[in-house]
Amino acid sequence: MEKIIDIIESIAHEKDLDIEDVKDKVCVALTRTAKKIYGEDYEYESQIDTASKTLKLFQKILVVNDDDEKLEDEKDKYIALSEAKEEDPDVEVGDELTYELPLDNLGRTAAATLQRELEYHIQRLLESQIFEKYKNMVGKTVFGTVTRVDHEETTYIEFDEIRAVMPRKNRIKGEKFKVGDVVKAVIRKVFIDKAHGIYVELSRTSPKFLEALLTQEVPEIKDGLITINASARIPGERAKVALTSLHPNVDAVGATVGTKGMRINAISQELNGENIDCIEYSSIPEIFISRALSPAIISNVKIEDGKAIVTLPSDQKSKAIGKSGINIRLTAMLVGMEIELVELKGSSSSSTEEKKDPNALSNLFG
Repeated sequence: MEKIIDIIESIAHEKDLDIEDVKDKVCVALTRTAKKIYGEDYEYESQIDTASKTLKLFQKILVVNDDDEKLEDEKDKYIALSEAKEEDPDVEVGDELTYELPLDNLGRTAAATLQRELEYHIQRLLESQIFEKYKNMVGKTVFGTVTRVDHEETTYIEFDEIRAVMPRKNRIKGEKFKVGDVVKAVIRKVFIDKAHGIYVELSRTSPKFLEALLTQEVPEIKDGLITINASARIPGERAKVALTSLHPNVDAVGATVGTKGMRINAISQELNGENIDCIEYSSIPEIFISRALSPAIISNVKIEDGKAIVTLPSDQKSKAIGKSGINIRLTAMLVGMEIELVELKGSSSSSTEEKKDPNALSNLFG
């Protein structure tokens, strides 16, 4: 156990770990080894002597009354008060005395056990560090190389020191990847699987992927001059994103779309031609919903019991619904509210008689 600090520094440098964390794991490994060698019922404590650069092991013994029955059954765990006072006159019942155990007497079995324990705890420390790193990257984009595609069309992508997984459902419709392809995706979630360790799931269908691409492509969003308030996608088909400008001289929609649509077209190309509608956000729900239903021209929006009642001319209804219901579905997703269309009977806004269409949404959502 000579020069244990040198060993710790070597491990920390090689594995890119914090020295104090490695010190803690070395002490935990020795304590666990002692429990396996001497018994789980005993209490131990490990310390690193920085002066001598050595690792030390202590056994804790609890001070009890002289007539305590525990002294007969478990004398290695307890010490009588009278005997303890011979070592420390100030000791009282309930205090703990510690005795150093010589590590040279542990033998080969203990040394092998300690090595296994240390490897186990260092591995857990590495996993914990990697887990925290990628947990903090949820919602951010990464580039990776496809290493495998299994029979369920799950794509395995390697980047940095990890192999991530992109299930088929997280792939844009029509996309197919092969080994060697470089793929851009967003980290959707990270968790620890008992069987396989750290699990990093990637996605190209999440609205967060669209938001991450917008942040990369539009400097005004990256610099905080424009905020993305909400986004909704039907992957590979169409998306809507609500934006707010935080600077009076910056047009949120115009800056995001770019000159001749260059910025938004670059993002659309990455998303397999997905059409992206940019909308100016409003904190007033009625205005926000009216804008979100574009290109339809809305006559009135009223909020009742968490549902939006939208009145519009009959010739605008098909625009509001969109092909296969895509426009109204995206709007509902974007605003987080059910939408009911109410059609004006006459062709002009002076005709105020309304005709409700209660099946407008049920037909769309099955």
